[in-house]
Amino acid sequence: MPLRLSYGEASAAGPRPENQDALRVVTPAPALATGKGYLFALADGVSQCADGGLAARATLQALAFDYYATPETWAVAQSLDRVLVAHNRWLQANGGNQPLLTTLTALVLRGRRFTLAHVGDCRAYRWNGAELERLSEDHVWEQSGMQHVLKRALGLDQHLVMDYLDGELQEGESYLLLSDGVWSCVPERDIAHILHDQPDLGAAARALVNLAHQSGSQDNASALLLRVDALPEAVLADTLAQLDHWPLPPKLRAGQTFEGWQVTALLHESRQSLIYRVLDGQGQPWLLKTLPPSRQDELDAGPALLQEEWFMRRVAGRHFAELHPLPQRQHLYYVQREYPGCTLAQRFAEEGPLPLADLLQIAPRLIRAVGMLHRRNILHRDIKPENLLLGEDGELRLLDFGLAFCPGLSRDLPNHLPGTPSFIAPEAFAGAEPSPAQDLYATGVTLYYLLTGHYPYGEIEAFQRPRFGQPTAASRYRPDLPSWLEESLSRAVAVDPRQRFETAEQWLLELEQGEQRSASLQPRPLLEREPLKVWRGMALLSLLLNLLLVVLLMKSA
Repeated sequence: MPLRLSYGEASAAGPRPENQDALRVVTPAPALATGKGYLFALADGVSQCADGGLAARATLQALAFDYYATPETWAVAQSLDRVLVAHNRWLQANGGNQPLLTTLTALVLRGRRFTLAHVGDCRAYRWNGAELERLSEDHVWEQSGMQHVLKRALGLDQHLVMDYLDGELQEGESYLLLSDGVWSCVPERDIAHILHDQPDLGAAARALVNLAHQSGSQDNASALLLRVDALPEAVLADTLAQLDHWPLPPKLRAGQTFEGWQVTALLHESRQSLIYRVLDGQGQPWLLKTLPPSRQDELDAGPALLQEEWFMRRVAGRHFAELHPLPQRQHLYYVQREYPGCTLAQRFAEEGPLPLADLLQIAPRLIRAVGMLHRRNILHRDIKPENLLLGEDGELRLLDFGLAFCPGLSRDLPNHLPGTPSFIAPEAFAGAEPSPAQDLYATGVTLYYLLTGHYPYGEIEAFQRPRFGQPTAASRYRPDLPSWLEESLSRAVAVDPRQRFETAEQWLLELEQGEQRSASLQPRPLLEREPLKVWRGMALLSLLLNLLLVVLLMKSA
């Protein structure tokens, strides 16, 4: 028997012109609910910030999407914290001079347990039919006249500190999430009376909101009420939460069937990973990636593989490989679609530097893909020709998220410098934190190499401490390169990250404008383009004419 729940909700703006509260209920499919649980959340946007309503809605949207994309082997609190820390940075970065601020109270029910995540001054209560128990603490200043001022909220500080509470569920009990617009005007005894007298959860939520405004509340008022109707008999989710990772698949052989997949070949084997070509039930080719048996006991290996999968699911789209949902997965692996085609490294090895027309087709697609990553707060950190697949369908796909990084979620080992040395940005060698500018640098080096067959600062070997001076102009190797494109590449691979493009979108716009200017411009007169050659030619022609006149005069004499 699965976990069965009932719920009701209500929200009203009250006397305010806008409702900046937000409610979210996520009841996923049974397989996902078993692994990740049911999500109930209430956010109250801070009206004094740039846009409190936007902050509240964006927070619940990010929470609902990203929480369910976290690895199933992560504990609920770990998943919530990783997601919220990353979103806190997004709120700080997107409020302009004034950050986006919101409170949040979220409840996840999984198996026979609940996890409460809380920051701010919304409240969470537990109701057993006779007693109302408060589960959360208000993060406000306690001084007289300051009780409405938040000490903690999403977007308020660089380092987010959430309160987490974990506990056992009891059949028949209820949980209540209230904004401060309700609990500040409705005493707890009145809340208990409504819960006792009104069995319909939706009606009870509406009664709480209406009573708050009738009692003089000048704020938005919201209530979310849920009841545990039945507990599951089996607690698979709680068992998974205790495991570090799923067991690794056994060594697979060609012709073997594994969890519904027909194995056809082992394509790659290294100390880090195994990649098999497999077929689904319809005979479509996929790639199954897992870990070699030697990494079974590495504590970080399994979570790293699942994090790689999570990154790829977050950026689903035409520029990335499709992932299989794997609803019945029982081992540690993920499966992505195999696309016929070749990497740009393979094409370069066969045909040499790209024609200018081909590069102008590839560059915008690559920059657009990098921009999509950055908008999802993901850094690839290994952009190079080997990881760019040009499919037979004409699409360019960015592959291999094994080194991807999400600020606030990912952590690097000390003194660890991931990536391919010749594509690593200069500041990374000096210990700088991962940044979008470093991905843009690698993109610039990639395009430079595909055009010229060289690196702007020369090839860098592993464990080498490089010195960066002035990059070699790409036109030295490609005289046919337009000046605007050369300037674009030079800016992308600048040593100082402040001199590079700030975003992929800025680079893409400049690239498009450069092409348009190039197409619209008439060829300049030769005198304007090469004045020295023109005057030298005219002087030589004048000399020849004079010599010819002298000869003619001598003959006539």
